[in-house]
Amino acid sequence: MFSKNKYSKIKLTGIALLWLMISFTIYVANANRNSKNMTTRQKILKAVYPALIWFSKVTGTNTTSLANTPVSPAVSFYTLTAQLNDGKPLNLNEFKGRKILLVNTASDCGYTRQYEGLEKLYREHKEDLVVLGFPANDFKEQEKGTDATIAAFCKRNFGVSFPLMNKTRVIKGTGQNEIFEWLTNKDKNGWNDQAPTWNFCKYLIDEKGCLVRFFASSVDPADYKIQEAIAK
Repeated sequence: MFSKNKYSKIKLTGIALLWLMISFTIYVANANRNSKNMTTRQKILKAVYPALIWFSKVTGTNTTSLANTPVSPAVSFYTLTAQLNDGKPLNLNEFKGRKILLVNTASDCGYTRQYEGLEKLYREHKEDLVVLGFPANDFKEQEKGTDATIAAFCKRNFGVSFPLMNKTRVIKGTGQNEIFEWLTNKDKNGWNDQAPTWNFCKYLIDEKGCLVRFFASSVDPADYKIQEAIAK
């Protein structure tokens, strides 16, 4: 049998846990006031994103940042082919003279909230920068939607207006997207072999079509490293 002391401790613990659950539920609800048709998992991931970024910085998880002085690539970036999520081709030549930030994205990832930051970057630097999103289901099957549902999800919940490509494969191997094959092959881009390690890895192309930076998933779009790279 429990003593009164032990019973009181169990009761207090139960009350504390209940209070934490209620508080967390309220926090998640507040963080998703403008979310529409999100799953419970997506809502929770969106709400805990700040904690994920903090933890990643503390532990050094997915925080890799690579830089290189502009190197003329063996294969011109502008000769590559790209397809928008509505099936129409995208002519990369139209981005000459602007920086390009290419990101492999997913709808059910802990980093999905980065869509907000990417859209903000795109709007703030629209004259000098274009953001291209490449939805992919390569990591833990966190992008199972169709091109149409992905586009609707991004527009509805994060106001995405930057170009989204058709759902593709970004990791090395058979079927890798032609653009990501270029980004991850130093014989083509001039120096980098680093492939995406998770969703929301970022590659920065300069105004002349040279790959200059790589940022891993935990480097938030608002991070000073990205801001400085764009401002150069």
